[in-house]
Parts: sequence; C-alpha cells; structure tokens
Amino acid sequence: MSAVSSEGLAQLDATSEARKISMIQDLTVLTKARLSLMVVFTTGAGYCVGAGSSWTVTGLGAAVLGTALAAGSAAALNQLIELDVDKLMERTRSRPLPAGRMGKSTALWVGIILGVLGVGGLCLTTSLLASALAFATIIVYLFAYTPLKRRSAWCTLVGAVSGAIPPVIGWAASGSRSLWPAAVLFGILFLWQIPHFLAIAWMYKDEYAGAGFVMLKPGDVHGTATALEALGFAVALAGVTFVPLWTANMYAIYGIGVGFCNLLLGGSALVFLFDRSRIAARRLFFMSIIYLPAVLLLLALARKS
Repeated sequence: MSAVSSEGLAQLDATSEARKISMIQDLTVLTKARLSLMVVFTTGAGYCVGAGSSWTVTGLGAAVLGTALAAGSAAALNQLIELDVDKLMERTRSRPLPAGRMGKSTALWVGIILGVLGVGGLCLTTSLLASALAFATIIVYLFAYTPLKRRSAWCTLVGAVSGAIPPVIGWAASGSRSLWPAAVLFGILFLWQIPHFLAIAWMYKDEYAGAGFVMLKPGDVHGTATALEALGFAVALAGVTFVPLWTANMYAIYGIGVGFCNLLLGGSALVFLFDRSRIAARRLFFMSIIYLPAVLLLLALARKS
C-alpha cells in the first residue's frame, strides 16, 4: 500500500509541476514576453543615450522594468480584446485565451495589475514624464491601434506611434534635458516599424484578411504599394539615423556602422519592391530584426563623453 501511495503522490507532484510550467508558459504568451524583450532593449538604449556617462544600474533597471510591465499589460489586454479574431488565425489560435486554457477574468486582472505596477513604478522610481509616456503607450495601443486594425491600413502608422514611445520612456527616466535624443529615438523606432510590420503583413496577408484585419492598402493585390511604402520609410529611416552626426559628438564608427546597416535594410526593401514573394518579405523582416539593435547599440556606445 505504501509503495502504491508513494507512486501516486509522485504522479500528483509531477502533474502539479506540469501545470505550473504550463501556467508560466501561458503567461509569457499572454504578455508577449518575446516582444517585451525588444521593448526592454529599446528602453534601455533610450536610457543610456539620455544618461550618457552618468547612467546607473538602478536607474536603468527601474526604467526597463516599469516599461516592460506596461508593455505586458498592453499585450494581455490586447489579446483579451482580440480574442474572437485570434481564434480565426492559425498563428494565434493556440494562445491561452482562444485555446481555452485561461479565462477572460484572469487575463483582465493580469493586464490591470501589470499596468498599475508598470506606470506606478515608473512614477515612483524615475519621473512623472516617463510614467505618463508609459500610460500613453497603453492607451494608444489599446484604443487607437487595436480597433483601427479592422478598419484601415493606417493602423500601421498608429501602431508605430505606441511602439516608438518606449525608448523615449528610457530617455525621460534618465532625467536628460537634451531633446535631440528623444526626437531621434522616436524617429528611428517610428520609421523602422513600417518596413518591419509591412513585411509581416505581407507574409500573413491571407490570415489577416481572413480574420478581418485591414493591414494592407485595399486593392494592393500585387503588393507594389506595400513595397514602395516599405522602401520609402527605410530611406527616411536612414536619414534620421545620420542626424546624431550633426547633433552630438559621435565617433566615426557610428557613421560607418549605421551606413552599413542602412545599406542592408534598404537593399532588402529594394529587393522586396522587385520581388514581392514571401521569401523576400521574410528577408526584409529578419534584416529589420538585426538592424534595430545594431543601430541602437551604436547610438548608445559611439557617443563621445
């Protein structure tokens, strides 16, 4: 009897452990933890650019933690709002809400708690401006970008606004009084998101259309307008990345580095213009993933004291 009982207890412990792991995995999906890593990185870069040589570990930690919590809040509440359409797309139907592994009330409370902790934490540990920007990011993402996705292709530009705020939160948290870093950081993130998200929209155009999302311009069957827009924003992005050469005391490696990065991204966008295949769109997407951290690192590290 004791042997059977021990075996049964072991099975119960294993089942309980599996449920805990599953819950953690579902929470990471609900809060889009992978995307939050990008938010953390851009916020950290914004803080370092703003603080310069006066940055501190505690200041950096407070900025990225608060912004990551706010981003997790927006992601959770967004998935709650888009539950019905997430059930329709192959790449989203396995998420915890549409799959039925998590209740709506749980997702709602996760979103609210993370939002309060993120926005409130930034207010208490960094600055009121950083906190206000984090709150604005959540509002724009949930009440402008999310509903607009079902109505107009302009949603990409609106979504780019909320995505461009995190590095500015980092800048605000640093206490910097210089405005050029905020403007350049916002400009880089805003412009970068357009070719990045247009590549995604083209790769998954059929799924988005089937779910009722208007991510591409109506009538752009062959993708010419989409590819032209991606290339245009890539060129504009290149222009913004060179602004620090005139507004800040940068090492020459910055100009060389961003020049190389812009050639790669612009080249991928140009290839996509002449070849609107899924492969070309995927190449542009992956190039954008490499581009952003490279440029932000150069911006943060190649500035002379």
